[in-house]
Amino acid sequence: MFKVEHLLHVENEIGESPIWVPEENSIYWCDTEGYKIFSYEVNSKKHQVYDVEMPVEALGKREKEGWLLVTKEGFGYWDPKSNECAFIADPEADKPDVQFNDGTTDKKGRYLVGSFNFNNLDAPDGSLYILDENQKIKKLDSGLALSNGICFSLDGKTLYLTEMAIGRISVYDYDLDKGTVSNKRTFAEVDKSKGKPDGLIIDSEGFLWSAHWGGSRITRYDPSGKIDMEIMMPVSSVTCMAFGGESMDELYVTTAWYGMSKAEREKEKYAGDLFKIKTGIKGILEYRYKGERKKEKDVWCYVGRNSK
Repeated sequence: MFKVEHLLHVENEIGESPIWVPEENSIYWCDTEGYKIFSYEVNSKKHQVYDVEMPVEALGKREKEGWLLVTKEGFGYWDPKSNECAFIADPEADKPDVQFNDGTTDKKGRYLVGSFNFNNLDAPDGSLYILDENQKIKKLDSGLALSNGICFSLDGKTLYLTEMAIGRISVYDYDLDKGTVSNKRTFAEVDKSKGKPDGLIIDSEGFLWSAHWGGSRITRYDPSGKIDMEIMMPVSSVTCMAFGGESMDELYVTTAWYGMSKAEREKEKYAGDLFKIKTGIKGILEYRYKGERKKEKDVWCYVGRNSK
């Protein structure tokens, strides 16, 4: 039985994309509806909030200083020292109903991200993209029903992807040299009574951890797709997780209050907050994006399709 610790009261509308940064002893994450990035240093308990000019959906730590951002309308960079953002590109600029969501970095330092139709969540309008180290963007797959959490197996040759709208975690073979996917199939189906699958991460034993939106839980799957265990949470919408801490066995969990009525929020006073769970199971660090910032091409303001 794991103890779920309420760590920080932040009231994120949709907290997302937690990433552990060991050299700072800190966890970073974002609020996808609030134009905000957060950090929390675990020893000092120092908590910082960065107001940014881009609607951030996900974060990716760069191999060099700064961060790669996934925004609702494409890719960007973020420098936490200056709190400046730089827009890279929007590969779905011709699709006003489609926006980007969650992503992850592969072993070669390229970033993968999925998209979805935010006006029709059930529509199979989402695609899977890869951003290489030269900022070139390539579409890897299409027909996804609300692409969400993405992660890789320990060897980097299997890609897991949440199709949230249909309650499915899909899996692909991944060619690490070419950066391509093939042989899509079902890894796990989530019963509607347990909400919808959201964020995904892998641990050091090769087991998959899935957050449940509207399901008040986190599920750990073995490599065959069988449920190993479930951790019940004190809020209904659990969005994503990241392993961190000195021994990499602390699970940091983001949550949300999006879509709740006033009465529901009063009932779930911790919805949108940050939690920690001491698991005794070690995770792995996220890989880092290897791309260089091309400053001559940077646009130091956000000019997206639905900009703030």
